[in-house]
Amino acid sequence: MVQIHPTAIIDDNAQIADSVKIGPYCVVGAHVVLGDNVELKSHVVVEGHTQVGAGTVIYPFASIGHAPQDLKFRGEASRLIIGENNTIREHVTMNPGTQDGAMETVIGNNNLFMMATHVAHDCIIGNNVIMANNATLGGHVEVGNNVLVGGLSAVHQFVKIGDFAVIGGMSGVESDVIPYGRVKGERAFLAGLNIVGLERGGFSKDQIKQIQRAYGELFNGAGTLNERIDQVGATYQDHQEINKIIAFAKADRHFALCQPQKK
Repeated sequence: MVQIHPTAIIDDNAQIADSVKIGPYCVVGAHVVLGDNVELKSHVVVEGHTQVGAGTVIYPFASIGHAPQDLKFRGEASRLIIGENNTIREHVTMNPGTQDGAMETVIGNNNLFMMATHVAHDCIIGNNVIMANNATLGGHVEVGNNVLVGGLSAVHQFVKIGDFAVIGGMSGVESDVIPYGRVKGERAFLAGLNIVGLERGGFSKDQIKQIQRAYGELFNGAGTLNERIDQVGATYQDHQEINKIIAFAKADRHFALCQPQKK
């Protein structure tokens, strides 16, 4: 049976599963869908065409689904789709998509959004992502699976971040980050590989060594970057993990790859 505190304001047209819990002073709009076992702690606002997946818990003063912070937005019925078992902490903001994007912001499953993180319009976020306190994603950012975005960091609009990458705290990310990459700095540079994340993710020692070897050849070898990408792709064509890096490097993009600092 749905549990709704008497001070909450719920639009009659909202779709709410029977097992939902809605705490004091929450506001839920007309086009909102709350799945099984969703919990809004208190003072949570969920508006717009927003879907919240089963088991997601949203903490006080989060603002979910309000209009994008984009001057080109004209009230189009864009969507915010949040997957299952996400934890969305205090003061988090998440915006729906825009007509200039995919018309939707999509968030996967089992993610943790710590206090005051921001997910802008048209972002796509995978599974098992952690955004630490006050981390910010600009519009149209794509974040892969098992990514850690450090506290007080900011990711420029249209940037892509590959699986198992880690963004150091207080970093400004203006370039695409390869899978397994580790970046840091006010103007973020590629500082190596996310070895700890790979170990925690169950990668074998041999897999990690192969990725390290390919990384060295990709960013420290002779020739241009494009030449090295082709060479590494040919050398390690039977290695699934390295193929992921090569495919990422060859994909269409708005920005160049984030690279190591020049010595």
